[in-house]
Amino acid sequence: MPTSTSTTPHLDPELFELCVRSFAHIPPTDENHTVAAAVRGRTGETFVALNVYHFTGGPCAELSVLGAAAAGGVLADEIETIVAVVRREGDVFGVINPCGRCRQTLLDYNPGIKVIVVDGEGREVEVTVGGLMVYAYVWGDGNTGRKEEREAVEVSTG
Repeated sequence: MPTSTSTTPHLDPELFELCVRSFAHIPPTDENHTVAAAVRGRTGETFVALNVYHFTGGPCAELSVLGAAAAGGVLADEIETIVAVVRREGDVFGVINPCGRCRQTLLDYNPGIKVIVVDGEGREVEVTVGGLMVYAYVWGDGNTGRKEEREAVEVSTG
């Protein structure tokens, strides 16, 4: 089973190790599952998921873990903290910052979520997703598609 190879203490060791352990059954040569993300709900529940790489834009680990948490009864707006961890060659693991799509999704679903990222000096820091999205556009309904979906249903059935 993979274990963390870092001697540096992590900001959230529990979530970091949860990510590392999620690679236990994934061969190191697998290029489709290279990032794990873990979350902690406000009441302490934890969830982990892997990315599903695909050239069409398969889901990142951060989006996969939102679905896993929801399946476990913790919706995105009930999540307190998220971290993503990449596995590099040689089973070297490290925190990876969320891509733009994931940042926007996290902002839309939970503007107060804390995200563990790596700063310019390589240190793990915790910031709110809003801190990652300077001057972000915020839709009135959170841009989750719920309102647009309802309107589309009303138009098509009406």
